[in-house]
Amino acid sequence: MSDAGLECLRADGLGASGIAHAFFTRRGGVSQGVYASLNGGVGSRDDPDAVRDNRARMAATLGIEASRLLIPYQVHSPDALAVVAPWPSDARPRCDALVTATPGLGLGVTGADCGIILFAAPSAGVIGAAHAGWRGALSGIIEATVAAMEGLGARAGDIVAALGPTIAQPSYEVGPEFVATFAAAESDAGRFFAPSRNPGRSMFDLHGFIGMRVARSGVTQFEDLGLDTYADEERFFSYRRATHRKEPDYGRLVAAIALV
Repeated sequence: MSDAGLECLRADGLGASGIAHAFFTRRGGVSQGVYASLNGGVGSRDDPDAVRDNRARMAATLGIEASRLLIPYQVHSPDALAVVAPWPSDARPRCDALVTATPGLGLGVTGADCGIILFAAPSAGVIGAAHAGWRGALSGIIEATVAAMEGLGARAGDIVAALGPTIAQPSYEVGPEFVATFAAAESDAGRFFAPSRNPGRSMFDLHGFIGMRVARSGVTQFEDLGLDTYADEERFFSYRRATHRKEPDYGRLVAAIALV
């Protein structure tokens, strides 16, 4: 759907009253070139004013002030942080998930192939957002997000989680070292890999792996939008696609949720 010129996607399970959310596409912003047009990444080399404008548009879509849309400095960690108020623009916390029970706050994460996951426990008035690339998912960012929400009064069994645009298995070729890393950490990791057409390579199912870790966290209500960032250039940014094309940089998608 489109709000105020922005194209965003929504998950049915996150439609409870009092909660606003959006998985923003790359459409509806002001950025140019490889960042066209709704780039939400302050870590990109895009014009900072354009990124600020884009994020303000996203906040308006959620019905909150731009200063209250909080997105952390993501570091592919298993760290989730509970927040109660905005932080200074030059003091973004280094973590990969945020949770809150404070009305009027929006929580967001960025991604350009990594999993971007939104969480809500409507009955408890608690929300969360997590950035889950393979490193974060493997090291426990999903379970940490659920635990942080439980610390604010939510119950895992009441939490709804939704996975937005994420690189899909047909687009995600990896080498043997990658497979070995998962095999060392997960006894049944093999079910998330399929043979590649290229000898010695494999195709990784990040969507499936995230779904498994969500279930392991105790969350039973999980919705995967089933979208592939790499394959859909018109709607999504992709780090891997930009790398394959030897482009100088890439835009970042934003997924965000707010208590309103």
